[in-house]
Amino acid sequence: MDFLLIFENLDLYWQGALTTVKLVTLSLLLGLLLALPLAVMRRSGNPLLRLPAWSYIYVFRGTPLLIQLFVIYYGFGQLEAIKQSLLWPFFQEAYWCALLAFTLNTAAYTAEIIRGAIETTPEGELEAARAFGMSHGQIFRRILLPSAFRRALPAYSNEVIFLLHGSAVAGIITLVDITGAARIVNSRFYNPFEAFITAALFYMALTFVVIWLFKRLENRWLGHLRARS
Repeated sequence: MDFLLIFENLDLYWQGALTTVKLVTLSLLLGLLLALPLAVMRRSGNPLLRLPAWSYIYVFRGTPLLIQLFVIYYGFGQLEAIKQSLLWPFFQEAYWCALLAFTLNTAAYTAEIIRGAIETTPEGELEAARAFGMSHGQIFRRILLPSAFRRALPAYSNEVIFLLHGSAVAGIITLVDITGAARIVNSRFYNPFEAFITAALFYMALTFVVIWLFKRLENRWLGHLRARS
């Protein structure tokens, strides 16, 4: 194994890692903001709210992230209406197309996670809130959502890791993320083993950071649920 090749190209990998972290973090934040209303609509008794949310979630969970990225980056770029509109500067940039694809994808998965957490909220918590005279909005804001977010943490940590790993497809549309850096190194030196093993180590390091952060959050927010010895 050529360790010298790896060290000589560490700057490229660090730049790729920075791009990956920025892209994934921003996608998760925007996806979470979109997922919350989707989860509420998904639980609504009104079909005009429930069916659009269900359709959105079904489409983005039922198709591969790579296909979604291709449709947004290559597909929309073929539409004259897009090219002649104010949206064209957005869709001609690989970074913004990747951000849009990742945001829409993670929003669908996160919405289902939140919906499931809301539906499994213990009825006793809601009855206690009603007994205190809280309104429906107060119950939702002060009891239902905080409780659901805490219980959704383990599942959401998996979604964060899946998106981190799934972000590797961004390199296919010329974005220099971690995988994109590995592709560049491989094309320059024809050493796929060193190039992609280094990328794998970067992904593993980021994954361990994510696991550590969520473990800290779970210990803080879910510690009261652990059995006392």
